[in-house]
Amino acid sequence: MSFNVLIVDDSRSMRAVIKKTISMSGFKMDQCLEAGNGREALDVLAKAWVDVILSDINMPEMNGLEFLGELKKDSLLKAIPAIVISTEGSEKRIQNAFDLGAKGFIKKPFLPEEIKKVLYEVIGVSDEGEYGEDKGDDDAFDF
Repeated sequence: MSFNVLIVDDSRSMRAVIKKTISMSGFKMDQCLEAGNGREALDVLAKAWVDVILSDINMPEMNGLEFLGELKKDSLLKAIPAIVISTEGSEKRIQNAFDLGAKGFIKKPFLPEEIKKVLYEVIGVSDEGEYGEDKGDDDAFDF
């Protein structure tokens, strides 16, 4: 199983580093979409579905925390797990991100193993990148 990822960071080179690190981690990525700030990310999300979002905090126009706030207001978008990836690591800033709906936090600089672990945790898949076995009773359905 592979996943669609949206990387939101105002630095093109940082987006490339994050994308490369995700690939190096072994995380199975299908599409990797990119945006330079929260406003651009909302435009991307209006046209494409993603399974997970990685967003910086400090960006022009609409920063990562404002972006999380916008996601939280939308009944469909708030279901997409968002991970904040930032140089800012103060407890207050991290708590603020979680209060706005972030499901994970990765501090820059980071290792591929960290990214993979957090991605799998927030998406809810095993260490192999697969969803758990369906434990439902198939005999209960007559179709």
